[in-house]
Amino acid sequence: MQYRQLGRTGLRVSTFTLGTMGFGGTGWATPVGTIDVDGAREEIAIARDAGVNMIDTADVYSAGLSEEILGQALGDTREDWLIATKVRMPMGEGPNDAGLSRHHIIRGCEASLRRLGTDYIDLYQVHEWDGHTPLEETLTALDDLVRSGKVRYVGCSNYAAWHMMKALGVSEQRQLERFASNQLYYSLQNRDIEAEIVPACLDQGVGILVWSPIAGGLLSGKYRRGVEAPAGSRHLTDWSEPPVHDEDKLYDTIEVAVKIGESHGVSAARVSLAYIAQKPAVTSVIVGARTPDQLRDNLAAADLVLSADEIAALDDVSGSPLRYPFWHHRNTSTDRLSPADLSQISHYL
Repeated sequence: MQYRQLGRTGLRVSTFTLGTMGFGGTGWATPVGTIDVDGAREEIAIARDAGVNMIDTADVYSAGLSEEILGQALGDTREDWLIATKVRMPMGEGPNDAGLSRHHIIRGCEASLRRLGTDYIDLYQVHEWDGHTPLEETLTALDDLVRSGKVRYVGCSNYAAWHMMKALGVSEQRQLERFASNQLYYSLQNRDIEAEIVPACLDQGVGILVWSPIAGGLLSGKYRRGVEAPAGSRHLTDWSEPPVHDEDKLYDTIEVAVKIGESHGVSAARVSLAYIAQKPAVTSVIVGARTPDQLRDNLAAADLVLSADEIAALDDVSGSPLRYPFWHHRNTSTDRLSPADLSQISHYL
C-alpha cells in the first residue's frame, strides 16, 4: 500500500480507502450491502491488514446507521484510523434538514460525532453543491469546526470545477480553511472529470478521492456482452448510479479490462481499480464490498501496476473525443501547456 499527501496538507492517506455505504444497508443503500457490526469489524480488519488507513462514510448512508455501525465496529481502535464523513443531504423532513447552511452543517457535525462515538472527524466533506447557500456561510461554518477541534480537514464532493474554484477563491480571500479534496465519481465507465475537474485539482493542489471506481460493479467482469449476469447483481435492480448511456462502449471496455486481467491472473475489477489509482491527481480510491472476498480482491489492486501500454489500451477504449476548447488547445497551444493541461490532452497528441 502506498500513501499519498491529501491535497496541500501534510496528511498521508492510503491509496485505497474503505467505503461503508453497505454498513447497515437500509433503504436505497440496500443493493450495496447489508453489513452489520460484526461484518463491519471483519471488513475493517481486512482493510487494516492491507495497509488502509482511512474509512469513508456519510450521515445519509442508511439514515445515519452506517456511521453508528462504523463507530461501534472501531471501538477503542478509533485513533488508528482517519475517518471521513459528509454533510449536506436530507436527514429529516424539515426545511432546514438539508443543505449547507451554518445551521445544518453544525447540527450535522454534532450528530455525526455522536453516531461515530468520537470527538473529532478527520475529514469533513460537503456531500454535494448547495446553490442556495452563500459559500461564505458554508466555508465559515466549516472553518469554525476546524478551529473548535471537532474537524481536522475539510473537503467537498461532487463539485464541478467552477464550484470548487469559487470555493477556493472565497477561502483564500477570507483566510478560511480550504478544501483539501474533492470526492468524485471516476471510472473506466465514465471519465468526465478529466475535462475540467482533474486539471483544476492538479493546478490548485486539491486531492481527488474516487467513489464507485468499478461503476457500481459494472466493471467487475460479471457483466459481459451476451452473458447473463449472476442473480442478485446490482445492475439487474433499479440502481441508477452510474447511468449507462453507451452499452456497447461499456462492453468493449470490459473486454479490454478482462483481457488485461487474464494476462496478470487477476480480476477485471482489480484492473479497473489499478487504472484509476494510477491516474493524475487521484489521492485515494474508495472501495466497498458486500463480501470479505470481494474486499480482499479489490484491495489487492494496490499491488497491481499497469504498464504504459495497458493504460493506453484502456484509455483508447474508454475515452471520448476532446471537447471544445481542448481540441483547439491541442491544435494551437502545445508549446505552452501546463502539467494540468496535459493531464487531459497528452493522450491526444
